[in-house]
Amino acid sequence: MAKIFSLTAKMILILIALFLQGSAGFSTPPPSRTIIQIRIYQLKSKEQEERVDKFLQSAFIPVLHRMGINQVGVFKPIGNDTAATRRIYVLIPFQSLDQWLHLPETLSKDASFNNDGKEYLESPHNDPPFSRQESIILRAFPDMPNVQKPTLSGPWQDRIYELRSYESATERKLESKVRMFNEGDEISIFKRLNFNAVFYGEVMSGSRMPNLMYMTSFDNMAAHDQHWKSFGDDPTWKKLLSMPEYQNNVSHADIWLLHPTSYSDL
Repeated sequence: MAKIFSLTAKMILILIALFLQGSAGFSTPPPSRTIIQIRIYQLKSKEQEERVDKFLQSAFIPVLHRMGINQVGVFKPIGNDTAATRRIYVLIPFQSLDQWLHLPETLSKDASFNNDGKEYLESPHNDPPFSRQESIILRAFPDMPNVQKPTLSGPWQDRIYELRSYESATERKLESKVRMFNEGDEISIFKRLNFNAVFYGEVMSGSRMPNLMYMTSFDNMAAHDQHWKSFGDDPTWKKLLSMPEYQNNVSHADIWLLHPTSYSDL
């Protein structure tokens, strides 16, 4: 009996030690940060747009779902129909860099993908389904490590997804802006004001580096405008904006207002 009691006491002490280590932050790993790819299809005609839509809906997104990637967003800019160059934005949240790296071979081995996407995949060189394709790779911020599906209401056709890119003059200035979102709690301001953020991420590979990108969402354009007015008037934001360590950390900003497609997961 004494021996059993001794073993039990030792187990309790071990469990207490592990708990204290976890509480001190030594044994609990940080949340895994999603690797995000944004694919941008550049299109010259309505016919190309329809071909890419068909491929994404019937072949590409289904194979991503089979891989366990379920929050795939597909968006088009407001006014896409009248634009000289039409675009489709595809947001893909990968579970790891390795999963993204091995995507081409995963697709090549998937019989359903190759059958369902045959028309697109075997397009002739003189009749391609798009003009060009751009790829941006991001790593989600620590304070929002995963892509989140927003809670929106009303018709999906009216919803606004706002994609922003903030460029910095140098890598150190970008580090300052990233800290402003995380340690400076800019993300918390967006959350408190119900901006329904989809992701925040630092660009690891892209054409506008050094830069970060993020996406927020709104029920409609009126809600978009009201939210940004509230943000601009927010005392916490004004205080954060005036702090010396966060000065001059954005040299250029691009803003794209997008509608979701009917087959988007987000």
